[in-house]
Parts: sequence; structure tokens; C-alpha cells
Amino acid sequence: MHVADIERLIPLERAAETERAKLAGLIGDEYEAQWQAWRTASETVQAAITEHAAESGENRYEVEKAVKTAARHSEEDPAG
Repeated sequence: MHVADIERLIPLERAAETERAKLAGLIGDEYEAQWQAWRTASETVQAAITEHAAESGENRYEVEKAVKTAARHSEEDPAG
């Protein structure tokens, strides 16, 4: 699988990781609101990965792995 095959999924993964990184240091209502934002972003990328795998006939796990690897290697990890 090439990065070009999953190129449209990479920004979705980055967005989910950015939302996850924002959880650091939050508590209470702020944490809950940010957790919901992360959950929504995560659900979006997971649905897109599932759709891509179904359309391409590729293994869903392998697609997800490739997306996460490409997203982390092409830009700094927002949680880092």
C-alpha cells in the first residue's frame, strides 16, 4: 500500500491525534468536552478507514496501520 492510496485519510488521522493531545491537563467539564471532540474525530477517521478498506478490498487493519504510520512520519506527533 502506498501513501498515495491513503492520502485523503492522513489529515483525518492527524485531526484525531490533535484532539487527543488537547486532553492533556484538562479536568472536569473541559475534559469531557474535549474527550467528545476527540471521540468525534476518531469516529470520523475510523469510518473513513473502514470505507477505504471495503472499497479497495484491502485489509482494514493494514489500512489503519498504514494511515497511522504515514500520519506520524509525515508530520510531528501532536502528542509529543
